[in-house]
This record gives sequence, C-alpha cells and structure tokens, in this order.
Amino acid sequence: MSTSTSASRSIVTTPLAPAAIGPYSQGVLVNDQLYVSGQIAIDPETGSMIDGSIEAETERVLENIGAILKAASMTFENVVRCEVLLTDVSDYAQVNEVYARYFNEQSPARQAMEVSALPRNARVEISCDAVR
Repeated sequence: MSTSTSASRSIVTTPLAPAAIGPYSQGVLVNDQLYVSGQIAIDPETGSMIDGSIEAETERVLENIGAILKAASMTFENVVRCEVLLTDVSDYAQVNEVYARYFNEQSPARQAMEVSALPRNARVEISCDAVR
C-alpha cells in the first residue's frame, strides 16, 4: 500500500529583494516552511552590489532576507535556521554584531563557513529556513 501526500508549494518573490541572478527563486514556500535562497548585498533598486564595509554588506543581506520573509507573511522570528558564508572568517565578529540586531533572544540554529569566493565578489551570503 502506498500513501501519497500533496504538499502546497509556491514561489515567493518580491521587488523589495534582488531578482534572482540564476535559475533559482528568492524563496520557496512548502506548506508552512519557507526556504530562502542565499542573499548577497545587492541593492534591489539598482541591481548592483552595494559598496561598503562588511557591516554594510551584512545589513543589506539581512534587509533582502527580511523582504522575502515579509512577502511570505513572516518575520525574522519565524527563522529557524541560517547558513552564513564568508570569504574571510576574520569578518565573523562584525557579521555577528549586525546579525544579532535582526534576531531576538531565541536565535535560530546556524552554521557559518569560510568559502573561497561568492558571486559578484560578495564577502557574505546568508540563506535561511523559516516556519510559520
């Protein structure tokens, strides 16, 4: 006997976050779970990377994530897991300082890794999963 369950799957998009620069979606909502694609510091109005410090890049990344969460009727409080990619792990403390402003005392699970390069020469990329 085989049982099949049908999940409700929809693509989440918003002009308040950068358009995808490849064959992926800003976010995918499956039932009450949102999977947000990795965001880099692209200004959604210009489509260009912002020019600034690692703190400014991190803030732009999290603003982009916030816009996608909002488009799915969620907030940072719904985030249960994040993945942080850094091109220089010595930026970890500065990224953490900005990151902490976006999450309450019940921070999501997280992993952080140093990688050799990110698209558009970004220094930080963050993706997340959220649940209603």
